[in-house]
Amino acid sequence: MMLCALPLSAQTQPATPSPNAAAPSTVVSHPVQQVTVTAYRIPTPIEATASSTSVLSHDDLQTMPSPALDDQLRQLAGVELYRRTSSLVANPTTQGISLRGLGSTAASRTLVLSDGVPVLDPFAGHVHWTEFPTLSVNSVELVRGAASDLYGANALSGVIHILRPEPGPRDFQAESSGGSEGTREGSLLGTDSHGRLAVLAGAHWLITDGYTLVAPNLRGPVDKPSNLHSEFADTDLRYKLSATATVFLRGTVMNEARGNGTLLQNNATRLWRYAGGGDWKTPAGNWQMRLFGSREGYRQSFSSINTARTVENLTRQERTPAEELGGSLLWSRAIGTHLVLLAGSDVHDVRATDLETAISAGLPTGYTDTTARQRQTGVFVEALYNRGAWTASASVRGDHAATFDGDEKAAGSQTGAGVYPNTAENVADPKLGLVRRVGSHVELSASAGRGFRVPTLNELYRTGQVGQIITLPNASLGPERATSAEAGAQVEAMPWNSRLHGSYFWTEVNNPIIAVTQSATVNLRENLGQIRSRGIALDWKTEPRRWVSLNGSYQYANASVTRGASDVGNWIPEVAHNMATAQLDLRRSHWGVLHATGRVSGHMYDDDLNQYRLSGYFQLDMTASRDFGRHAEFTAGLMNALNRSIQAGRTPVLTLASPLTFTAGLQWKLHPAAKN
Repeated sequence: MMLCALPLSAQTQPATPSPNAAAPSTVVSHPVQQVTVTAYRIPTPIEATASSTSVLSHDDLQTMPSPALDDQLRQLAGVELYRRTSSLVANPTTQGISLRGLGSTAASRTLVLSDGVPVLDPFAGHVHWTEFPTLSVNSVELVRGAASDLYGANALSGVIHILRPEPGPRDFQAESSGGSEGTREGSLLGTDSHGRLAVLAGAHWLITDGYTLVAPNLRGPVDKPSNLHSEFADTDLRYKLSATATVFLRGTVMNEARGNGTLLQNNATRLWRYAGGGDWKTPAGNWQMRLFGSREGYRQSFSSINTARTVENLTRQERTPAEELGGSLLWSRAIGTHLVLLAGSDVHDVRATDLETAISAGLPTGYTDTTARQRQTGVFVEALYNRGAWTASASVRGDHAATFDGDEKAAGSQTGAGVYPNTAENVADPKLGLVRRVGSHVELSASAGRGFRVPTLNELYRTGQVGQIITLPNASLGPERATSAEAGAQVEAMPWNSRLHGSYFWTEVNNPIIAVTQSATVNLRENLGQIRSRGIALDWKTEPRRWVSLNGSYQYANASVTRGASDVGNWIPEVAHNMATAQLDLRRSHWGVLHATGRVSGHMYDDDLNQYRLSGYFQLDMTASRDFGRHAEFTAGLMNALNRSIQAGRTPVLTLASPLTFTAGLQWKLHPAAKN
């Protein structure tokens, strides 16, 4: 009952049905805490659902020493970054994220939302993690498992919902930090209100000189540290029309420039986002409307490097402007005390151009100019019924996904494909779910459904390159189709406020889009038969003392190719079969907070042929913080505290994840929130 039950089960709690609730999943909440999640279109008590759902608060995120949100999410087992490289140094096109053992490429198979609005890159489907500095993130909700029944494409392996702070009474926060690798960071966030109007404004900048990704024994004169210069700003206006109606308008801008680890490879992104909408209640039900759009400019340079890494030649320059528009309308209503109905519709339109200039001996020799457009339109309904100890849900979504107006022109040394054929898919994704409460401390749940993902414009039309591996596009790619099921149980023990959630998951993806090896340095995107990921996931937490907290998670995913021309039995690229995390928190008012996170991962492969093996690793991260007075807090952290050499990728040259890094910072709050 994964997604279907989400948006509604909140309203069907035996205690007090709420017309605003929905129903997501059952992984990390204690019934007494009444934790609700909004990753399912409307707020839903977390304990009323059948999906594996985790909620990370602002304090949880701050326990990680890295300022990057993608690094902070890795405190949950099963959450892994593409090629294990932090967004602080990674090429943007590798900033995908993997859930449920399904892997990722440039495009995540996971939908990422910010306050209900999709924030995946409109052209390539990756995530711009520098859009989410710590002060601008209130909490993160993570749903593991397919969610296409409510969100359509891109939610094939799960949903990550990032909740930003909302405008409110007058307040101001500022923080600044610095550390090794020339890392400097600063953030400002202020809110104010007057009558019915509330305003929020924030700004953030981040600079890191980074480190050299290529393994020390393989480096040459062309290699240099990968670095990042990033700026971000956001504003949010909210106006209360009445006691039951609110409208808002939000805008953000992100600008970043990156050096990609060699003398000639670099990229830059400027991304404007805007969103508006309203929420209102009527006797006929609750309504939610969202309108959003973005405008992005992206450029990147590519090069060839000799085997000794002593000579580098510029081979290609690329510019990719893209625009997107979208909107959604959602209605929900409680019928009596046992039934909740949800219905809605959304549309998402992307227009993009890819301009590539071929370069030889430092001079342009030709170009290609590719334009295309994608549109996805969906309608969905869900019903959730609760009676006694049982909660049942059923949902279905219909989507029309089209790629059209594709055209490629060329001149000089390049050849163009001309007009690409239009394609369209009509897809239906149902889902069923069931939750059974046994006494006051045990819950059993099960869900099953279908999902899909259409290829991005990047996968269809743009040539990509990471290191020396060139990945060719394929305009003939079809959509991925997934069937998934999950069964789980949650047990809660009151003495130590302990919780244990375990689940068995099974997902089969037909026609997965995989970068299939053609030669040592060339891949081609293809629909590769079938992949399957099945396994178990465990999440646990206990508090043996008021000042001691222990929690962790484990995922075993038997993720492999089950049907294909030559890869049957191979592991899914970028997926480790075993992953585990553990966190220890010690909190004392007289000495502050100490936190340690240990993360273990088994080995994985960086290619479809399983030739490039990435060894398993253990990483220890540590942070400490202490309040000074009512308004100031000092923090310090170590990332990869044991300075382990962690293999991140083979492209085919071996690259490494972050070495030992140190950070220290100071945060100041005008009105600090009360602490436990």
